[in-house]
Amino acid sequence: MKKITALLILTFSLTFLLSACGEEKPLLTATDYDLDAETAQTIRGVKIGDSPETFLAAYEDYDILSSVDGSDYQFLPPEEIPFDKVLTTILPSFFVDGTAVEIDSFCENNGIEEDTLLTFLTDEAYLEHHAVVYQYLVFEWENGVIKDIRSESMDYNKDGSYYNSSALGFPVIESAHSKSPTARADSHLTKFTHSYGLCSKCKVLN
Repeated sequence: MKKITALLILTFSLTFLLSACGEEKPLLTATDYDLDAETAQTIRGVKIGDSPETFLAAYEDYDILSSVDGSDYQFLPPEEIPFDKVLTTILPSFFVDGTAVEIDSFCENNGIEEDTLLTFLTDEAYLEHHAVVYQYLVFEWENGVIKDIRSESMDYNKDGSYYNSSALGFPVIESAHSKSPTARADSHLTKFTHSYGLCSKCKVLN
């Protein structure tokens, strides 16, 4: 069940990113996902207790997925994100060999269709020669302020059998309150997986 949860959020996210063709946005770097556990602060200076203005000043140019009151994630324009509600926002990225992936270019350069991206990235033969990590920052909101920040990831090379086209995986989570990573199939990652629209994965889950 935890592995199913982990995969779903990645699929959700891919659906939205793949449907946004031609809308290129800047990519976050690996260091953007670093958290200072003592100050609960991102590398861009966003911390627990900050306002939407501070958050958007740092991240409004990037892909932001929003889940309102536990609903499915969706891409909302920054000005339409309801920060005054119970809200979760995430900033996702795929990294291959330490470099963030722009999905359209990656698929074109590798001669693959976008709906086969996750199958391609998690193929055992590909993982033998490449490091594939899915990262995302999670911001939990209440009453217009950030209540928690987490940096979460799925490392596909740790156990490739979990992540091939017929199996599922779980994320490793680094909380702003603790440096100790934990294996937790968070509901955020569940919804994120489904949004990339990877039909082969959805068939496994259904």
